[in-house]
Amino acid sequence: MDLRKLKKLIDLVQESGIGEIEITEGEEKVRISRQGPAGAPIMMAAPALQPMAMPQSGGPSAGVAPAAAPAAAAEPQGHVVKSPMVGTFYRAPSPGAPSFVEVGQAVTKGQTICIIEAMKLLNEIAADATGSIKSILVENGQPVEYGQGLFVIE
Repeated sequence: MDLRKLKKLIDLVQESGIGEIEITEGEEKVRISRQGPAGAPIMMAAPALQPMAMPQSGGPSAGVAPAAAPAAAAEPQGHVVKSPMVGTFYRAPSPGAPSFVEVGQAVTKGQTICIIEAMKLLNEIAADATGSIKSILVENGQPVEYGQGLFVIE
């Protein structure tokens, strides 16, 4: 890849406001990322996906539907941090690293609490309220939808 293409890609990243872009041409691979607004670097390593267990079929209970969850459990009490996009939810910046937050931990507005990977871009999600983490509503490596609850902050 020549320098003119690299310069165009750098300009594209700066002008568009995106955090990171990765281009592959043949065996050449280029990743360009920029600093976030607070000077913190954008996460570069994509965490490995967790394998999901497949439900077992057959047996006498195969046709029985699972019991519905109580309605009280569906509505968490407190401020719910919702997903701003569709993607894959990650609690830590990389596999094996400690989680950004744990249940009971105090958080401040603007503090990074998780990452959502969308189209190979890692997007840091910040707390939109100050308080303590009451519960985590999504498992690590699970897909999330736009507007889906991620955390409950008290």
